[in-house]
Amino acid sequence: MYKILIVEDNKVLCNNIEEGIIKWGFDVISIENFENVLEEFAKHNPHLVIMDINLPYFDGFYWCKKIRDISKVPIIFLSSRDSNMDIVMAVNMGGDDFVTKPFSMDILLAKIQALLRRAYSYGSDDRQIIECDGAILNINDGTLTYNDKDIELTRNEFKILQLLMKNKGKIVTRDRIMRVLWESEYFISENTLTVNVNRLRKRLEELGLKDFIVTKKSQGYMIP
Repeated sequence: MYKILIVEDNKVLCNNIEEGIIKWGFDVISIENFENVLEEFAKHNPHLVIMDINLPYFDGFYWCKKIRDISKVPIIFLSSRDSNMDIVMAVNMGGDDFVTKPFSMDILLAKIQALLRRAYSYGSDDRQIIECDGAILNINDGTLTYNDKDIELTRNEFKILQLLMKNKGKIVTRDRIMRVLWESEYFISENTLTVNVNRLRKRLEELGLKDFIVTKKSQGYMIP
């Protein structure tokens, strides 16, 4: 089932869109926290976004650009603003389509279905992100984003963090992490793993993620 995220602060219109989309069997989520749309996007990891332009705090152009930094999912702009400049801005920020308010629900649904077919018809899925407590790991390029700051991770840093974020709330044993990092091709001392984890912790602190990884004595590590 495709998941669609609606970023629209007009409650009545948002509810109407949601009802119309659900009838076609889509899973729909509506944004409530307009102060950090990127975090909401990463948490829900949708297949498509419907984005209003006029929003509280920051406009839809801003959030489209932020989403494009970490994902290629289709984005449809909705707006009562229909000048050529607005449409050009929408495209330049990474939007895939533009629908002017007021609009026909049938037209919006047709555009949604067309974009979903185009994006996922060959089994590809560009929603390659993992989110934990506002930290967003981009699987495609190995970068980590938090509070509008990015860092590039090394191969080992990325593999450790990916494993821990996928298992948030669970202890991941040291043996399991070592198998993922070195695939048991030869013996690696546990001290080598400790060094790698400590380096990763320092990188996380650069972004303000202090104590993001917790050590469980004689067991392993976890993101609580």
